[in-house]
Amino acid sequence: MCGIAGIVSSEEVNQELYEALTVLQHRGQDAAGIVTCQGHRMHLRKDSGLVRDVFHTRHMVNLKGRMGIAHVRYPTAGCTSSAEAQPLYVNSPYGITLAHNGNLTNAEALKRELFAQDQRHINTDSDSEVLLNVFAHELQELGKLRIGPEDVFRAVAGVHWRCRGAYSAVAMVTGFGIIGFRDPYGIRPLVFGERKTERGTDYMIASESVALDVLGFKLIRDVQPGEAIVIEKNGTLHTRCCAEQVLHAPCIFEYVYFARPDSIIDDISVYKARLRMGDKLAEKIMRLRPNHDIDVVIPIPDTSRTSALQLANRLGVKYREGFIKNRYIGRTFIMPGQQLRKKSVRQKLNAIDLEFRGKNVLLVDDSIVRGTTSEQIIQMARDAGANKVYFASASPPVRFPNVYGIDMPAAHELIAHGRTDEEVQAALGCDWLIYQDLQDLIEAVQRGNTSIRRFDTSCFDGEYVTGDVDQAYLDRLCHYRNDIAKSMRHGENSVIELHNAG
Repeated sequence: MCGIAGIVSSEEVNQELYEALTVLQHRGQDAAGIVTCQGHRMHLRKDSGLVRDVFHTRHMVNLKGRMGIAHVRYPTAGCTSSAEAQPLYVNSPYGITLAHNGNLTNAEALKRELFAQDQRHINTDSDSEVLLNVFAHELQELGKLRIGPEDVFRAVAGVHWRCRGAYSAVAMVTGFGIIGFRDPYGIRPLVFGERKTERGTDYMIASESVALDVLGFKLIRDVQPGEAIVIEKNGTLHTRCCAEQVLHAPCIFEYVYFARPDSIIDDISVYKARLRMGDKLAEKIMRLRPNHDIDVVIPIPDTSRTSALQLANRLGVKYREGFIKNRYIGRTFIMPGQQLRKKSVRQKLNAIDLEFRGKNVLLVDDSIVRGTTSEQIIQMARDAGANKVYFASASPPVRFPNVYGIDMPAAHELIAHGRTDEEVQAALGCDWLIYQDLQDLIEAVQRGNTSIRRFDTSCFDGEYVTGDVDQAYLDRLCHYRNDIAKSMRHGENSVIELHNAG
């Protein structure tokens, strides 16, 4: 999962791109980058680390220009090195940079094609570099010295024809403008907006609407599945659907966990979707245990707060903040290795004993993936004196890997894979485990936009919307993404020694 942004403005864009990345920091903590264009020259700064650590004054003053794109990265593949920080750059044709959110499911086949047919060399393990080179090749095949919007639309159509999987991307062509495009399934989010000024109209493309809000841009709409947005350097906007067939199936996990609650994705308020998740959970609890003995509902900060508060209101029980979060620790779910995740949980959260002592506590989290965090938090509640510890997940059991850009890894590392709910409950050590039903989750999100007929729910039901994911692919993914393989690639022990908790 990553965050992307692009701006064409009548003013310098470096500071606003920086601010956009700080708002999108929750989408990636591994690396950050900004590239701007001044005339026919690009200026790039990227490195591993948080936004505040990557960019200093000496870097910002060099990022000159009135258009640019930016990226925050959390790796689902490849390595956690600055070599794969984005935006990525290719000099031919025209000089193109690209920032990508998602994951190509046919990246290996495309690498072979790019080398054998297109005579292009891929220098990293990043599928984003593959996407960039496919786009660059499609533009180069037009054979033009200068390009226009129609040429870009034809190139994006070529990308849709060749690439499979999930991709929301922003690209910048030197001296021309910025392009945003989204895969034909619209799996990963992408929005665009405008801001009227005395000098004209500025445009912005971003992963989430909240990035537009903080910079004073008015949301126009989401980029549609298969659509491309072209913003020329003079501020002229062009849009077109470039895919022959589209099926809108956004990733439902965006609403569960990844997106900020103040974002609107595909015309659905993330905040209201999470309220409805709380309603659905409360209904299930009342159905299964109408005479429950829950004394207090306590959320696992931060993502579950909205659902937990609504659940408590519907049950008519107290809602309390029982855990205090150290805000200087990153999001545990997106840390690159299991050992680092385990070490960070107790550094991240501390229990307020008086909210637990002698009470039957219902803990609420947005999801349970590996179970590492949940198990430790349940034990923390017991250590704080809870009488009984119940645990509710606002989403169904995560039983299958996500192949579209979320690091839900090897199936055997998912606590619910191959286990019944009762077996997961025993493994976590809680007195009662309540999962959201999948249909209830779909209804909670879909109510915000009934025109969306399908969501990608593959991590819950194993049904991959692109139709090209088989067991052989999942086996390769398991071999590459499991925590042992990651530790060997990333040198995890040295990361822990130097950075402690990230």
